[in-house]
Amino acid sequence: MKTRRNFLLLMTVAATAAALGSSAPTAAPAVPDFSGLWSHPWLPGFEPLASGPTSLINRSRRNGVSNPVQLVGDYTNPILKPDTAAIVKRFGEMSIDHYGYPNPRNQCWPNGLPFILSANGQEFFQKPNEVTIIYQVDHQVRHVRMNAQHPAKVTPSYFGDSVGHYEGDTLIIDTVGIKPGPFAMIDWFGTPQTPALHVVEHYRLLDYAAAKDGLDRANKENALPQPPAVDLAYRGKHLQLTFTVEDPTVFTTPWSSTVTFGKSAVAWGENVCAENPNKYGTERDARVPTADKADF
Repeated sequence: MKTRRNFLLLMTVAATAAALGSSAPTAAPAVPDFSGLWSHPWLPGFEPLASGPTSLINRSRRNGVSNPVQLVGDYTNPILKPDTAAIVKRFGEMSIDHYGYPNPRNQCWPNGLPFILSANGQEFFQKPNEVTIIYQVDHQVRHVRMNAQHPAKVTPSYFGDSVGHYEGDTLIIDTVGIKPGPFAMIDWFGTPQTPALHVVEHYRLLDYAAAKDGLDRANKENALPQPPAVDLAYRGKHLQLTFTVEDPTVFTTPWSSTVTFGKSAVAWGENVCAENPNKYGTERDARVPTADKADF
């Protein structure tokens, strides 16, 4: 009888321990670590997908790849509405006729989304309630509110209202309320944007073998300035951005593209636009932001 009581007591203790164990809080899923300086020096920058609605390519080629000094967007891309195609074609004609045309970067204005996404360098600062992204181009900054919703009425800004969350190993950022500036464009080809613009970004770390497809598309459709600011021999983790753009005023359908970032080969340097608004060659001087009187 004593043996039976001991057995029942043992079973009760075991059942209680199991119940307590099952009620213990589970560990939060690991958040991917995107820290460090990520580089993508290819120009114009986006990596068109092999199939499906995707970003424009440059019709002007040099040595088989995009000619960075003559930007002629493919105005026959079916994602473009007729009026949009006409605008892209006009910018291409301007680029052929003379060197360059105003865009937010060469005019020292906030680059906005998605133009900024192909910036050469960027760095992430991840906190539970916010992700801050700093871009090397003029040290522009974005703030992403985590696990939040867009307000019912968004105040438009150049980088819009961005909210994010993690799904497994992927950071997803949803942005609306993007304000078109005086030189605003989707890409380097002059593709226009409107206040209806909606951008969704997916960031994840990839092994080199998985990232190589994006790097190959970058090399196929973009020029790589020399010496490269990215470590081409690096075989560790790469950061890949897959983004989707939707603007029914401009495009016939949502479309996607990628930007694949590698390890930077150079230190983060000073990059300040508007130090000298006087351009060179056949370009007009930059229309940098000015004020009639100091605001400080």
